[in-house]
Amino acid sequence: MKITLFSLCVMFCYGFCVAQENIIWTNPQIANILTGQFDPAEYMSGEVIDDPTVIAQELDARMSPANLKIYLEEMSLFENRNTGSDTLSTTRGIGAARNWARDKFQEFSDAEEGRMQVGFLQFDQEICSMGRHKNIVAVLPGSGPQFDESVLVEAHFDSRCDTACDGDCEAHGMEDNGSGSAVILELSRILSKYSFNRTLIFMLTIGEEQGLLGAEAMSLWCQDNNVKLKAVLNNDIIGGVICGETASPPGCPSLNHVDSTNVRIYSRGVMNSPNKQLARWTKLQYEEMIVPITEYANVINILTPEDREGRGGDHIPFPSKGFPALRFTSANEHGDGNPAQEDYHDRQHTSTDRLGIDTDGDSVLDSFFVDFNYLARNGVINGISLAMAACSPVAPSDFDMDDIPGGFSYSIEDPNEIGRYRIAIKGIDGNEWTELRDVNQRTGEITGLPSGFYILSACTVDENGIESLFSRERFMSTTGSTTATQDLQIQKSLVHLLQNTPNPFDEATMINVVVQGEIDYKEASVLVHSLQGKEIKRFPIRLNLGINEVLYSHNHHGFVPGVYAYSLLIDGQIFDTKKMIYAY
Repeated sequence: MKITLFSLCVMFCYGFCVAQENIIWTNPQIANILTGQFDPAEYMSGEVIDDPTVIAQELDARMSPANLKIYLEEMSLFENRNTGSDTLSTTRGIGAARNWARDKFQEFSDAEEGRMQVGFLQFDQEICSMGRHKNIVAVLPGSGPQFDESVLVEAHFDSRCDTACDGDCEAHGMEDNGSGSAVILELSRILSKYSFNRTLIFMLTIGEEQGLLGAEAMSLWCQDNNVKLKAVLNNDIIGGVICGETASPPGCPSLNHVDSTNVRIYSRGVMNSPNKQLARWTKLQYEEMIVPITEYANVINILTPEDREGRGGDHIPFPSKGFPALRFTSANEHGDGNPAQEDYHDRQHTSTDRLGIDTDGDSVLDSFFVDFNYLARNGVINGISLAMAACSPVAPSDFDMDDIPGGFSYSIEDPNEIGRYRIAIKGIDGNEWTELRDVNQRTGEITGLPSGFYILSACTVDENGIESLFSRERFMSTTGSTTATQDLQIQKSLVHLLQNTPNPFDEATMINVVVQGEIDYKEASVLVHSLQGKEIKRFPIRLNLGINEVLYSHNHHGFVPGVYAYSLLIDGQIFDTKKMIYAY
């Protein structure tokens, strides 16, 4: 999705003028399942398959590039899936397309004893001159002790041309976002065979191209009905491997560059962010459960921003309502989604976003813009994260730590007394854990760490070696022999301007200020400037106890690749300065 002036106006209106109304399920049983008001025995499989190792092996083996191709071919036949397109035709437009997707979900459910409940999440809102809209949803009820909790995998189903509400153009939308929609369908086919502790939700949204409106409706319903939604995985533009002339920053290397290995994860926040924790946990599941058994593996890259510069996706409405969420996106995109710009030749948000082309004139596509094998591997990443989140043990209710010489003491609150734990250790820099330590006690010590700031969190581990989602993060510093005290002057112990992360950066970078004690000040700001002192951007910042974050995006502030600087100013005085590298 490209955030244009039009879509900004739309989002302003939906946020402050005309919000979604009458959000209801056409299948009332889905509402009962998502709120935990059902008997799991009614949906029990005749042959229970719940071994995580078996599920991982079969997921990798059953994810079918051929099926993904078929789904995309069938989606393409509807020609236009714009949210404002035809709802009455049986062959063209969003009405016919959503009925097809619903029937696909039902077909997969019928093949597995009808356990999966299928329906529409219907809501009323004026979008593209239409007042009523429907997300397409399938729900596999949980069968374990946490059956009233759920995990969600989603993709937006709607497509568009250069105008957000054009319901007449050919908007096949194969990369954006037929690719993500195909993965959701295939995951529902595969995973509906198995039994999980928690409930699985497979959702295709509409209204994404007009302001994330279908996802907003779902997040509102979950919030209003106290749904215990533990994780949200969004898939948007995940099947293309070819770089266009344009691509939203961080972009891709050059026109027609191919990357069929890397995949990006975007999520909100950096430190103390449950969304980044979900991203790290997702990467861990893939590397532990799939990489050792698969012939080919993709590489997961956890990026700092919530999305590409100036862009948005259906993961965005969820974190503000307390639901951790992330987005998967291809490493390469064919366009920045802004066809209104002069000399735009890329496919994204145009009628050329098709499945492929016929190069030899025999009326059969033989050169494809979607790489079905790459798409399948991204589907497996989603599937293993979804499956392990659905069958994993209960996470710690809290985690705490204190400084000791050379490290930290820790305490894990585990009311279920699972007895096995992993502690994740992360430095201030970067988005990855630097170390995972296995422990068998709820209290203990982590020692042998070099001096510096650290962020720690913990998970429980079940008898199958599956990790729960991780606890909230705690941060503290150690000197390697004794920790800093708050008796020192402010310049030496209470306030720390940290190195930006990532560094070098190509789109956006996070600047963090750690405050370890109460300080007396009137105003503070972070100043981004050239090495010669020319001001580029200034951000006010509150120096609250803990970690205070400023997300800086170059946003074309006259930046050219090179070395720049940023300073922390307290009451008009430069407190500290560090250098950073812009390497776009």
